[in-house]
Amino acid sequence: MLSARGVVAGYARGPAVLDGVDVSVPRGSVRGLAGPSGCGKSTLARVLALLQRPWSGTVELDGREIRGARYSVPREARTSVGIVFQQPRPAVDPRMTLCEIVSEPLRVRGVRQLRSGVEELAEVTGLDAELLGRMPHEVSDGQLQRACLARALAPRPRYLICDEMTGMLDASTTAALVRVVIDRVTEEGLGVLAISHDESLLRAWAGNDVIRW
Repeated sequence: MLSARGVVAGYARGPAVLDGVDVSVPRGSVRGLAGPSGCGKSTLARVLALLQRPWSGTVELDGREIRGARYSVPREARTSVGIVFQQPRPAVDPRMTLCEIVSEPLRVRGVRQLRSGVEELAEVTGLDAELLGRMPHEVSDGQLQRACLARALAPRPRYLICDEMTGMLDASTTAALVRVVIDRVTEEGLGVLAISHDESLLRAWAGNDVIRW
């Protein structure tokens, strides 16, 4: 279980964006979180993905309280939670090829056969292998988002936060990426928090397990 308990969080010189939030993400299922823009969904995503430390409250990963954020968190915990953002371009280094973007977590894990690992992830996410040598500006948003999903899945996380992951994509790419994630839920027990303002889309992900803010 990945959970936030009584989380209060925000940004410097501003009021709290989250005020006493409780959310849990169980293994082997998809939980949806629906709410309008500006209600704090993305801040919660960052807190649960261990990218932002809450002002107060706790974040627990499989019963263990996690303190800190980013590189102050042990690598084992850090790689247990993946995240895919709505906009892929700000989420990648524009100087890296798609192959380098996807392989970065594999390199951290010490995987020796990087190319085969990247090609396997590309196949899983429907990313054409011939695109792996291209730079982000040379591919579409949908192709780049496939690479971002492949990167998020590379460390074999136990939990995945999808923060409006398909918000910029067409219907066919949306359906394909949702299918990739749901297959991981079924096959590997991945726990997913799917965040969107579109409640009907979330029901395609999570059925009736949708929290409304």
